[in-house]
Amino acid sequence: MLRETTLSLDAQGELLLAIVADTHSHPHKKTSELIRALAPDAILHAGDIGDLDVLSQLERLAPVIAVRGNIDERAPSLPDAVIVDVHADGQSALKLLLMHIAVYGPKLRADAARLAGASAAKLVVCGHSHVPFIGRDRGLTLFNPGSIGPRRMHLPILFGTLQIKAGKLSLQHIDCETGQPWAP
Repeated sequence: MLRETTLSLDAQGELLLAIVADTHSHPHKKTSELIRALAPDAILHAGDIGDLDVLSQLERLAPVIAVRGNIDERAPSLPDAVIVDVHADGQSALKLLLMHIAVYGPKLRADAARLAGASAAKLVVCGHSHVPFIGRDRGLTLFNPGSIGPRRMHLPILFGTLQIKAGKLSLQHIDCETGQPWAP
């Protein structure tokens, strides 16, 4: 199931999104505090939510756009993918594809590439691997915010931000344990 939604830049031409994934019912205890401090316009959840109360908790912070992950069988009301059309002055400024499984390693999967192409998305946001990633493949920008759920192996506990300001798009990872920007 594919859904489409629209977000708009504010009067100053800005937008800030918090991007989370792979909560597995237990988001890191500092997540709400850190996201609240950012005051995002919306929160994107790239699947593997677990207990759907996680979405209710996030909705207290900002509107939530979420997709179903491979552990979210009990969430038939959630779509498998969402096209988010970001508007500026009534015109599309950016389309992004939000889905749970979109990459295989650093490469975009064929099904995700087809869906992004059919919708004219330029950015693919995904979860699943728990591995934070910003990259490019097939002419598209790829972003995995990492996981804010229980630690998996040696991976950091992170969420992401997408900011549009002064006509520029920036993507960043935030460490849930320190609250600081994270880079590999």
